[in-house]
Amino acid sequence: MIKVQIFGRETLTIENIVFDFNGTIAVDGQIPKKIREKLIELSQMVNIYVATADTYGNAKKQCDMFGLDVMLLTKGETRIAKREFVKKLGYEHTVSLGNGYNDEEMLENTKLSIGILSEEGIYAPLLAKCDVVVNSIENAIDLFLKPNRLVAILRD
Repeated sequence: MIKVQIFGRETLTIENIVFDFNGTIAVDGQIPKKIREKLIELSQMVNIYVATADTYGNAKKQCDMFGLDVMLLTKGETRIAKREFVKKLGYEHTVSLGNGYNDEEMLENTKLSIGILSEEGIYAPLLAKCDVVVNSIENAIDLFLKPNRLVAILRD
């Protein structure tokens, strides 16, 4: 669990982090080594889940290498399935990260939503749904490994 006191606002208690796969933790279907290391470190603090339509067909193999829970979704139901998954985890203690159209409802249904604007881009309307937008997954993960960064962004 990660607790972050946001001055003038509230204390965030983070138990679950849900990542989209492609364009979020993976680039062209591959998780970079430096991101794997950070995810392993983060997984010692919170529950990590990956929700994906698996565009490249290798998300489970990539994530199984270091024990991440993967929820594979069939095409056509991804937006709804991601939303329902985070609702089951619970709004109050869940964070979601994504970059695509099918991440929109997931990001709207978690306590903290983070958009990733990286090599694969971001679905422009998603920007309005995010509490925070960063330019890489590395910077996104560092928000939790170095929580004063979240404090600086969200404080009153």
